[in-house]
Amino acid sequence: MKIHFLPDNITVEANAGELLLDVADRAGVSIPTGCLMGSCHACEVEIDGSNIICACITGVPRGQEKMTVNLNFDPTW
Repeated sequence: MKIHFLPDNITVEANAGELLLDVADRAGVSIPTGCLMGSCHACEVEIDGSNIICACITGVPRGQEKMTVNLNFDPTW
């Protein structure tokens, strides 16, 4: 699967089940972190323009060819 990171405009190959935080690190993309357990929500990113997830606990899904991860969005706290 191809993961496209915005606003960095970097695309990298990833395997199903691989943590998004690890994929970003391998691609040289920095995602802020805190607890690394999904509780603090510091690593929240927007997936495909609609879903908000915690990158530290979310794996790459199966069955998709491409996914866009936007790090530059305005979360509602």
